[in-house]
Amino acid sequence: MAASATPSCESIALRSPSKYSDAKATTAFSPPPLEWVCRTWSVSHSTLRMWHSAQNVRITYKPLEPLKGDSPRERIDDKVEYESIGGKGGVKSVSGIDTAETVGDGSIWTWRGKRWLALLSSHWELLGWGERTLADGTTERWMVSWFAATAFTKEGLDILSDRREGPSKETAEEVLAALKGLEARPVAELVAKEMVPVAISLPWKDT
Repeated sequence: MAASATPSCESIALRSPSKYSDAKATTAFSPPPLEWVCRTWSVSHSTLRMWHSAQNVRITYKPLEPLKGDSPRERIDDKVEYESIGGKGGVKSVSGIDTAETVGDGSIWTWRGKRWLALLSSHWELLGWGERTLADGTTERWMVSWFAATAFTKEGLDILSDRREGPSKETAEEVLAALKGLEARPVAELVAKEMVPVAISLPWKDT
């Protein structure tokens, strides 16, 4: 995958999901490099009701060998881990494999579960990504993911940060404002009505 310039968080620009946008708007989006995506992300805000009763939700992406054949699309290992509110019980997890829809495009993916979840699949997209340097000199990275409706979940969105404690207040506010300003009004309205902070209580439990 060709490297992409990392967008600054000073001026956040998000695209609408391809479901709501024309081909020109979709192709103008610059996807992040795969190596930039492959790390552990903390879910700080979500419309997914499952996360409203969970804490310390995190997603770890790791690179896998591309599909073989005429269409060597990128693949990444996808592991979601989360805890019950209050930290009761152990760490729960859901594992799957994401396959890029198009070779060289790390923004649109198909997820398929592993083992007993192998019959389940879902479609998700990155709507935006970026990073900024904080006052203490550290760098924070953020992403926004949108997922299509399935038989078990409604269409929804997550805000992710590479900081365990979640994004800085400024970054969270800017991303939320950009989401509410999306041209895709159904998505903007979903954010306004159903997106809430996801509980974070450090330290994370070990799996």
